[in-house]
Amino acid sequence: MLQLLQDLFAFFMDFVLHLDVHLEALVAAYGPWVYGLLFLIVFCETGLVVTPFLPGDSLLFVAGTLAAVGGMNVLVLLGLLMVAAVVGDTVNYWVGHYLGPRVFHFPDSRFFKKEYLEKTHAFYEKHGGKTIIIARFIPIIRTFAPFVAGIGRMTYGRFITYNVVGGVAWVLAFVLGGYFFGNIPIIKKNLSIVVIGIIILSIMPGVIEYMKHRAAARRNR
Repeated sequence: MLQLLQDLFAFFMDFVLHLDVHLEALVAAYGPWVYGLLFLIVFCETGLVVTPFLPGDSLLFVAGTLAAVGGMNVLVLLGLLMVAAVVGDTVNYWVGHYLGPRVFHFPDSRFFKKEYLEKTHAFYEKHGGKTIIIARFIPIIRTFAPFVAGIGRMTYGRFITYNVVGGVAWVLAFVLGGYFFGNIPIIKKNLSIVVIGIIILSIMPGVIEYMKHRAAARRNR
């Protein structure tokens, strides 16, 4: 079992770090069916709270580079991935919205107190808009933000507005980034390094915020 998990992890890391090679091979083998695969990955990464590990930013960037050389139609790619991103967050929101009252209704629960739900609701009503948009550009946080917004019962009208804005901005930024810059010779030759750089830059805001929180907690003690 341990060996199987190690093999799966090695395969996943190879796929992520060599997205250009694997995605190009998939396009060559399956043609337009790859659109459906990309839609599914983006939907799951944003819509299922159990799959935050799926590639997001780097996948969009590499897809854009392939579209630039004719592997895919960039307009179809943009449209489908925008829909996947928005629908994914929407599903995640409603799952959280459904589970929230059922998890937080136990009066003696240590972790799921009603006051936590009320504080979460107040936070998302005040700061939820920018949180939903900024979270789009931070792996893992991107998956959990709409789920928590649903648990906190953020007003759906506000949520869907920022969901659409964030989803469209996220897909445009990375797909068009790959489309216009991914095939510059120096980037194309070092695309695996660029993918790693995108992953590192994407998670840095979360790491920095965590370090600030730890430092503040130490000062308070």
